[in-house]
Amino acid sequence: MTSTSSTHKTSEAPLLDVLVAGGGAAGLAAAVTLARSRRSVTVVDSGQPRNAPAEGVHALLGREGISPAELLAAGRSEVAGYGGEVLDGEIAAVRRLEEGLFEATLGGGAHEGTVLTARRLLIATGLRDELPDVPGLAERWGRDVIHCPYCHGWEVRDRSILVLGTSPNSVHQALLFSQLSADVRFLEDTAQGPGLDADQARMLASRGIEVTAGAAAGLETAARGGEDRLVGVRLTDGELLPAEVVVVATRMLARTEAFEPLGLRLEENPMGRFIAAEAMGRTTVPGVWAAGNSADLSAQVGAAAAAGTMAAAQINAELVMEGLV
Repeated sequence: MTSTSSTHKTSEAPLLDVLVAGGGAAGLAAAVTLARSRRSVTVVDSGQPRNAPAEGVHALLGREGISPAELLAAGRSEVAGYGGEVLDGEIAAVRRLEEGLFEATLGGGAHEGTVLTARRLLIATGLRDELPDVPGLAERWGRDVIHCPYCHGWEVRDRSILVLGTSPNSVHQALLFSQLSADVRFLEDTAQGPGLDADQARMLASRGIEVTAGAAAGLETAARGGEDRLVGVRLTDGELLPAEVVVVATRMLARTEAFEPLGLRLEENPMGRFIAAEAMGRTTVPGVWAAGNSADLSAQVGAAAAAGTMAAAQINAELVMEGLV
């Protein structure tokens, strides 16, 4: 994606009301809300959304099936239409100044080295997925290797689905996907996952989900209809478990590296690591807010956008109460 505005010059850059790190659904929704309140706001975004491999965005009211690229392009246009700014790049470093302002240095692209200063910082950089160490998973991620029944389930309905049991969340995934297909199998891979307890085994059996014990050696594909198709998962003992779709639980990690020197508190749960924030996005660091997958690993696009809007409203209200209008 291209930038929607000209480059800031370090010596001429005005003080921003809000700097938004990340231009996904949360960051762009926040920027629109702030710009509509006549706040000076700049979004810095690398143009590499987590859902880029997906064919479409789902469960987003009124925009069902829209491509991720089209949705973000529309969001950028809306930000610019209200006087906001979007810069291509990423925040390489950020520090808090003595007067409580935030100074961010950009890295990469045409804006590398640019310094922006803002009264408030909203982190909406999303997350990255750590996949299990199984050859072939990464190459097919977002196509026929998926993780979320609400994001991709309808598209794989009635197909043969194999759930890799590599995470404490894997059994839950298998149960949810069994609503969508009668052909769901579960690979109990104790080399990478926790294995099944008696209750979990009973739950899977009650839904007719066959369990195979073994270790995944890699994905198998074959040329069909002019393209390569997933045909199954090869085990280390040589057995091939047929599957058209593989479900895997990733470890999700909020993109926080550039912001950790500010003293953010990070939390972990079985899904991964995220920024600790209140319901409206306020973090433990004064003046810093978080929205979307940075603070909520399970948020889909609609929820992330809503979180960005809520955080922006709170930031604007806080600035108003401080007399900064």
